[in-house]
Amino acid sequence: MDHDQIPEIALDWHRAGRGAALATVIETWGSAPRQAGSQLAISGAGEIMGSVSGGCVEGAVVVEAQEALADGKPRVLSFGVTDETAFSVGLACGGTIRVLVEPIGTEGGMPLSMLETIVSMRARRQPVAYGVLPDDGMRRVILPGFPPLQWRFRADRSGMEEDGEFVAVFNPPLRMLVVGAVHIAQALLPMARLAGYDPVLIDPREAFGSSERFPGETIVHDWPDEALQAQGLDTRTAVVTLTHDSKLDDPAIIAALGADVFYLGCLGSTRTHAKRLDRLREAGIAEADLARIHAPVGLDIGAKTPAEIAVAVLAQVTQALRKG
Repeated sequence: MDHDQIPEIALDWHRAGRGAALATVIETWGSAPRQAGSQLAISGAGEIMGSVSGGCVEGAVVVEAQEALADGKPRVLSFGVTDETAFSVGLACGGTIRVLVEPIGTEGGMPLSMLETIVSMRARRQPVAYGVLPDDGMRRVILPGFPPLQWRFRADRSGMEEDGEFVAVFNPPLRMLVVGAVHIAQALLPMARLAGYDPVLIDPREAFGSSERFPGETIVHDWPDEALQAQGLDTRTAVVTLTHDSKLDDPAIIAALGADVFYLGCLGSTRTHAKRLDRLREAGIAEADLARIHAPVGLDIGAKTPAEIAVAVLAQVTQALRKG
């Protein structure tokens, strides 16, 4: 989704000679509409992608970004209901936000090399962050091995440090690997994409996993465990098995349990899952790992139809991601 590719879009605009600036929410108070780290890319032609307030102050930020591109200097903007200017552009939700506007590639703005590093590491699914002192413009690239800030990577939380440094976390894009080209998957994949995931459908049965049944989707026809390993499994990956076929689901489950995926959910009734657990124990899977499986898959919201079950699954995946 383009709204999750803000650094990439800003870099493309800059490389195309159109000019680009990044506006980033660095602090919030009260019921601010977007969290710290939310970004808006602005081109020299006034094009925008992303948001810093859900539409409340974007117009004013775009004007400031155009001025930043003209003079090459970053600026910190404050908006809140106590600020008449901010109120006039619509921030009437009772919150206050501070936004850092950085022109790309200027002497006082974000260095082009820093943005290129961020984009390159995201493309390789490597977490990265950058720190900036808004008052003096000092910047640095931060890797997840830096102990004082490891928690920010785990929590996926950008924010202001006590010393006044703002840390913007760029974790790899979320992925959802779905095993089983069933009716639930037909609803789940587009829902997952709207929620910011990069979904991949895995099913060796080509008649099931066809482009006619799943138009526009990424489909892999390899055996599930091989496909999961080829895709790569990490802390930004959710795995959902939906086939009801132990020959397909079990190898995928074992592969997922051998990795640090943040979510593993498996379709099937309580009785089906009990039999699944017996098979996995016989395969040597430890009880602590078996406890990681969400089954029956999805939150218990009384879902009946494939689309309703997909909603329940996506809700549970979100709960696991955000509440651990």
